[in-house]
Amino acid sequence: MTATGAAKKNGGRILVGTASWTDPGFVERWYPKKMAAHERLAWYAQHFDMVEVNSTFYSVPDARTVDRWCATTPNDFIFDVKLHQLFSFHSTPRKLLPQELQRLVPADAKGKVSASPTLRQALLQFFLRAMSILQSAGKLGVFLLQLSPAFSPRKHELSELEPLIEGLADYPLALEFRNRNWVVGDQLSSTIDFLRKRKVGFVNVDAPASDHFSVVPSELNEITNPNFSYLRLHGRDAKAYLTGKTVASRFNYDYSDNEIADVCDRSRKLARETKDVHVVFNNNNLDYAPRAAARLRRALGQSVALPSSQTPELF
Repeated sequence: MTATGAAKKNGGRILVGTASWTDPGFVERWYPKKMAAHERLAWYAQHFDMVEVNSTFYSVPDARTVDRWCATTPNDFIFDVKLHQLFSFHSTPRKLLPQELQRLVPADAKGKVSASPTLRQALLQFFLRAMSILQSAGKLGVFLLQLSPAFSPRKHELSELEPLIEGLADYPLALEFRNRNWVVGDQLSSTIDFLRKRKVGFVNVDAPASDHFSVVPSELNEITNPNFSYLRLHGRDAKAYLTGKTVASRFNYDYSDNEIADVCDRSRKLARETKDVHVVFNNNNLDYAPRAAARLRRALGQSVALPSSQTPELF
């Protein structure tokens, strides 16, 4: 593998990557011009040791697709996988379910389905069947459950997550709250206790400084599973985060060198308390995420051998 350096130096291993490898900005600005779509993952894996799969939030990949992921990446490459939106209390269109399930469940006038326990269980079986390919190849990292901001302690209980947690008991699972009320004041200790007892990883974030209910505080560095810690970086532009109409506009942020140094220190602190730290850049406008991830790797002392086909930047 040419992207080396996720070594256990001064603590646990630090894996650095981005949330997706297919964002339009990556294609336009980061990948070599005219690179074919099927070549991009292999190129990505020359730069990074892991990636967070975002497409699985919208659909369950077929076996041939997952086979290609495995075949085009090095043996020690890791895929963290975002769970389907049906599991995270997001409104889910029926068309985003596997074809076999679409025929079995009704939809409302807007084409949305009701996330019944039976449907969740059926979808989980489809999902794990696809993911078993990654697991067999030794490339499955952590499942990420990114909850909807509407999942709040005023309307929901953490116990509602129990069936999914039990269904994924044999897999590493990380949970990202998108409602800050779960992790402020008196609620924080009970939330962390719930996760720790079930060995579900708490997703720490780097996010804008804001008291808005959908922004989780960045000062938290919680480790609730001794085997791994998860850190997702969303950028620090509060206006973009709160008012952006697209994913790229919401996470439109280019980290400065000083901010990368801060993330480096934070990653190392987490690594001293756990075996693996997964650091994922989600500032996915233009090519900000892969550039920031590469800068962090250099700051961590992780060597990245440039592919022979890459030419130096002239400007």
